[in-house]
Amino acid sequence: MFIGDLDKVVNLLLSLSGHLARVENALNSLDDSTSPGDRQSLLEKQRVLIQQHEDAKELKENLDRPEHIVFDILGNYLSEENLADYEHFVKMKSALIIKQRELEDKIRLGKEQLKCLFNSLQPERGKCETFPAGSGGWACEAHFPGCRWELLARLRVLEENPPIAKWLLEKQ
Repeated sequence: MFIGDLDKVVNLLLSLSGHLARVENALNSLDDSTSPGDRQSLLEKQRVLIQQHEDAKELKENLDRPEHIVFDILGNYLSEENLADYEHFVKMKSALIIKQRELEDKIRLGKEQLKCLFNSLQPERGKCETFPAGSGGWACEAHFPGCRWELLARLRVLEENPPIAKWLLEKQ
């Protein structure tokens, strides 16, 4: 039960932090032409999210007490090595949830960037003399490497192979 609650609280903190960051970015990007109502709405969202984030941090602190109780109880039944393994597991669980969320965000951002790049290159399809628009054209890379089709072909490979895209994002 404790581990499941830990997962939920860590995910809640991460989610609230992400929402709060987006609201703060939106507030920072407002210009003078923004209506006072829009600005007020964002400030209200920010206030609510800050309060919810504080509540979630309090939940996390309240989870720390049962963690110590569980640790003490397990100390009576587990060897020192197994107890150290349990303690490491609990500490790493939160760290891995955070890392997983970071990777998911990077993958989502990479997919959005690939989509935007692919869409921005679409007008170029009609300009390829070797493979005109509508010809399928993914083989263009082999026939005419200097063509923009090469970039489109590479983008298609990344789109169709998320593990490769993930690996490339990690290398940035």
